[in-house]
Amino acid sequence: MAWNELFSTDIGLLSLFTIGFVLAMAVYIYRFAKRHIAEDEQKERTLGHHS
Repeated sequence: MAWNELFSTDIGLLSLFTIGFVLAMAVYIYRFAKRHIAEDEQKERTLGHHS
């Protein structure tokens, strides 16, 4: 019954969209932060060798 309501009603579909959007946003933020942390560590290593 709950699955039927989730996939067939407007509010259920809106809930699914919201859950999907939040998960996609979490993945994006995780990848964004991981990439920038790696860049900062690389910059720190290169600056450390020249000092």
